[in-house]
Amino acid sequence: MPAYTIETTYNLPVFRHGTYLADTPEAACKVAIGDGNWESAKKDHASSGEIHVTGIWEGENTAYAGLSIAVPSQFNDAAQRRARHFEILLGLLKMMLHDAHAARPASLDWLAKSAWAIARGEAILAGSPDPDEPVDPPKPSHVLARLEEERVRSAIAAVLEVDRDFKALSPDSVSDEEIQSACESIVATMDLSDAVGNAEFHAAMAAIRAAYRRLHPG
Repeated sequence: MPAYTIETTYNLPVFRHGTYLADTPEAACKVAIGDGNWESAKKDHASSGEIHVTGIWEGENTAYAGLSIAVPSQFNDAAQRRARHFEILLGLLKMMLHDAHAARPASLDWLAKSAWAIARGEAILAGSPDPDEPVDPPKPSHVLARLEEERVRSAIAAVLEVDRDFKALSPDSVSDEEIQSACESIVATMDLSDAVGNAEFHAAMAAIRAAYRRLHPG
């Protein structure tokens, strides 16, 4: 049976108390961070981090000398795993937001990366190994309609031009907050299930006809 030398670690917080004169809490924090005097430091054993693996080497008593082996991800420091994963999630969010602003659907490649990132995040929370790539992405969905606040504001201007019941109002009298609240209310209460079901039926028929033409040309 092979032998391995394992280095395990836990992080022990060290703290100090200091009084600093400053105009604001933010300024006091900056002074405290820059204070290099740690003579009054104390160890906080009650808040020590979890034990994690920081090194593996083949053989007995071979720390830093034997053949180093990669630490399985589930045994890494969980806080560091979460911090590293944050950068991945931030990058994916930027790309998805860029696609949303450009009013185009996210690419299948980005959806696949997002599916893997979600699976990895769940693995980190569960203390499990990182998932193998690729992870099956969710099936793509398609936006049938979009309620845009700017178009609602244009509709408000058109209504106020002809509806004398609101002649005391101008388009600028309607606030952005009122438009946003109205849109959220309509989205929450308006039932478009019949229209969506009808669109799904037409899509199904179009797909069936395309498959029939492909399999039975001529």
